[in-house]
Amino acid sequence: MPDPSPVDLAVSALRRGDLALLPTETVYGLGADAANPAAVAAIYAAKGRPAFNPLIAHVADLKTASQIAELDDRALALAAAFWPGPLTIVARVRSSGLVCDLARAGLDTVAVRVPAHLRFQEVLQAFGGAVAAPSANRSGRPSPTSLADAMAETGAFAAAALDGGPCAVGLESTVIGLVGEAEWLRAGGLARDRIEAVIGRLRDLDVDIHRTPGRLVAHYAPDAPVRINAAAPMEGEAFLSFGSGPETAPGRFSLSETGDVNEAAQRLFRLLRAADRLNPAAIAVAPVPMTGLGEAINDRLARAAGKVG
Repeated sequence: MPDPSPVDLAVSALRRGDLALLPTETVYGLGADAANPAAVAAIYAAKGRPAFNPLIAHVADLKTASQIAELDDRALALAAAFWPGPLTIVARVRSSGLVCDLARAGLDTVAVRVPAHLRFQEVLQAFGGAVAAPSANRSGRPSPTSLADAMAETGAFAAAALDGGPCAVGLESTVIGLVGEAEWLRAGGLARDRIEAVIGRLRDLDVDIHRTPGRLVAHYAPDAPVRINAAAPMEGEAFLSFGSGPETAPGRFSLSETGDVNEAAQRLFRLLRAADRLNPAAIAVAPVPMTGLGEAINDRLARAAGKVG
């Protein structure tokens, strides 16, 4: 039986929930199954990413993108003009089955792209789902445009690495928002004038927004007020505990019974929603340490509590 190819190894790693270094035409990405919250949490941990920025869901074709996102006529026109290519579209999420809450930063929008790199396309077509693949650098470092640079940055965290040669574009993808008015969210590998020639003028934003990769993340705000660093719930409050064993009482949820911040990151958005559905007077959240992904968890909770922004 022949040895598995590098593409096969990358696909197998993704299916196991492991990380893989993947080439794109923009920059090298650190990829994971976008539907798997544990794998997505591993991306954040490997990059040392300080907050839960929404990640781009890379897919093989427009058909798959349309299963994930609500793509209007503007999006379809852009897809016809520039996909596969270095353009990411942010739109309302259609189905969360292929892109988990953590990859979307708990938002009702999703960032999707069809990349042009032939090796990455082979992976996506064989994998069949969406791959979250932010740049493979550690947070704050330059994005890698060769496999050697990607290996030096986050290779220790990857179970597979696919060499696609030097990146043809060398800049991250351009990000356009199509939730309401068309918005210019991030400059990248596709020039603004080419996009505007297809769908008209793009609105500039003079504040950081939460819908796009590479920008400051605003909070996922439940309807109920959020009270952070709570030792115990008060009357009428739902409670998210951390590290105190399983919670079985009504309105009580555990971010992690064992005090694992990665597990807490995976559960955070789901449990905030679950608590909010109970219509509590407030949602109290136990202290979470600032180690590892705890920094990002506390960032998100502070925003949900209105302590940031």
